[in-house]
Amino acid sequence: MSVNITAADVKKLREMTGAGMMDCKKALSEAEGDFEKAIELLRKQGQKVSAKRADREANEGVVIAEVSDDNKRGVIVKLSCETDFVGKGEDFVGFAQKAASLALKHFPNSLEELLKIDMDGLSLGDRVTELVGKINEKIELAAYEKMEAAMVCPYIHMGNKAAVLIGLNKASDDFYDAGRDVAMQVAAMKPVAVDKDGVDARTIEKEIEIGKEQARQEGKPEQILEKIAQGKLQKFFKDSTLLNQQFVKDNKQSVRDYLQSFDKELTVVAFEHVTLG
Repeated sequence: MSVNITAADVKKLREMTGAGMMDCKKALSEAEGDFEKAIELLRKQGQKVSAKRADREANEGVVIAEVSDDNKRGVIVKLSCETDFVGKGEDFVGFAQKAASLALKHFPNSLEELLKIDMDGLSLGDRVTELVGKINEKIELAAYEKMEAAMVCPYIHMGNKAAVLIGLNKASDDFYDAGRDVAMQVAAMKPVAVDKDGVDARTIEKEIEIGKEQARQEGKPEQILEKIAQGKLQKFFKDSTLLNQQFVKDNKQSVRDYLQSFDKELTVVAFEHVTLG
């Protein structure tokens, strides 16, 4: 009987073992979906280090952002490892930069697709497994984000510990530094969305419930709880959505105001923020 192996199964086995995506898929197929048998097969193939270190935490490493020469495309790649010592190593950082360059060149739609891309005769996923054996730590290509916009501006924060991409709706050399400033804002203030219409319904419901409960605990009458909660929701939008936040370099204006000081129509269409841990 043929067993259906899903992408989620492959991802789970990869997280358990550190082995390449295609190796995990093949092992799961041969093991008819049995994870224990699949791990045993991978170990027999010489991927002992990956499997042995699967329970380790890989919270160190580097996050790399790269943009195309025309600033129309950008990518972020996170390569994780166990120790800060390895994360700062020349070979490790160089590998992450090469992976980011491959991502920018091929611009795949997912991390799974990125791991299949050829790197010097082997898939990138297999090269990661190879690096595990060489360095003897749990290593994984843990995140990949991509962006296309009229202008994409990157920012790498705290010695490759975090990276941000900002997508602007208009392109000009005059806007690059502004975009980078806004990318720094994202790294510092961690907004949840570009604007309030980008906040998902579940988050809004949760904030309203929190606002009501806070007012209730303060002894406010039941009939005005909704009004108070809506007021608190507006404050949440101001504090937690990028365009409405106070600009960190000048708190007398919002990020929206700052961008409009360059061009009345200039705004952010998207952002990506990836951190270690």
